[in-house]
Amino acid sequence: MREVEFDGICGPTHNFGGLSAGNLASTVHGGQVSNPRAAALQGLAKMRFVRRLGVAQAVLPPHPRPRLSTLRRLGFSGSDEEVLAEAARGDGILLRLVSSAAAMWTANAATVVPSADAADGRTHLVPANLAQMFHRAIEADTTRDVLRAIFADEARFAVHDPLPSVTQFADEGAANHTRLVTPGHAAVHLFAWGRRAFGDGAAPSRFPARHTLEASQAIARLGRVAPARAIFPQQHPDGIDAGSFHTDVLAVGNESVILMHDLAFVDPAGLEAELRAKLGDALRVVRASAGELPVADAVAAYPYNSELLTVADGRMVIVAPADSRDNPRARAFLDRVVAEDNPVVEVHYLDLRQSMNNGGGPACLRLRVPLEEAEIAALGGRVLLGDALERDLAAWIERRYRDRLAPADLADPALARESMVALDELTGILRLGSVYDFQR
Repeated sequence: MREVEFDGICGPTHNFGGLSAGNLASTVHGGQVSNPRAAALQGLAKMRFVRRLGVAQAVLPPHPRPRLSTLRRLGFSGSDEEVLAEAARGDGILLRLVSSAAAMWTANAATVVPSADAADGRTHLVPANLAQMFHRAIEADTTRDVLRAIFADEARFAVHDPLPSVTQFADEGAANHTRLVTPGHAAVHLFAWGRRAFGDGAAPSRFPARHTLEASQAIARLGRVAPARAIFPQQHPDGIDAGSFHTDVLAVGNESVILMHDLAFVDPAGLEAELRAKLGDALRVVRASAGELPVADAVAAYPYNSELLTVADGRMVIVAPADSRDNPRARAFLDRVVAEDNPVVEVHYLDLRQSMNNGGGPACLRLRVPLEEAEIAALGGRVLLGDALERDLAAWIERRYRDRLAPADLADPALARESMVALDELTGILRLGSVYDFQR
């Protein structure tokens, strides 16, 4: 089994909507002018870099934005031009919501349980309902349809429906999930959560806790994970209030290594002890205190929102945003990770400014899917990145994407038409069929 990184392609309407309460970068940069072409090319460059490290890389297509079908469900009618003009009236909040670029962050697309860990021997994918926030909740059906086009072999894969789209079962996907495994031990799954839907408990006071315990428990059941191999740690309320809206802002794990800030989880010492009891002495835990790495630096520079990857020789590397290189406290922490006795040997820094300014780093951009070789061969579409597909995607981006997009442009019907034409062409390049509602 090897891990395939499924990265989201940034869409042609990439914009800074400032819609995500608790995501400090999103709110700070809201309303600024974006560069969709640069955003997509930066993401593609990251995929190319990861692939050249020897890690399997695949792509997921953007979602249609602005999503006109959602506006029509909300009562707007007439031509596309009339719908857009009406939604843009006043402060234009509804238009900004249905134009969100957030689907590019495929760490929120689904939670994955590989076939080796599931009782029925299939790979399970549970699309996230993202029910806490409207601009993200509208992603769930498209995500399901795209995943079912790619993971179509029902003998090998189970792509579930999202959990019911209510806040009691709010599910933020793999951004709150970590799989760890050591030699001689079965894998352990951390299904993190921010609040209880039923009953009392500690909760943040400044920003919303987006993911519920009840959602995590349901995902573990759907993924057929043995109860002894599932752990349900709570996100630290103070971490959420500091801007760690998802676990992957303050923690990242891969195989036998987990890096975590002391404000990632409510009881980091207890979690470490439980993990050691299940995974043995080969487990490596690297914790940072607020003294070593102030949580404000961790949230601003995203050293944990990095890709922690196993490369061909079995060693691990970190692919971090350039912001972590430029922040002295974040860089010092990553230098310590490399210096300690663990499999991590190197840190690579990449420029992902367009994504970072909208609130997502390298780890946000990828969905980790561990697959056996026969499962990789059974994937539908043309989504595994190779030289030819990379060239085709780069040419498509250069041809179809604007290099400047201001908030007022979202009301331009020409932009909506450009986006639909571009995505229709992309589904042909990726051989996915009609996965978008406007195609059906």
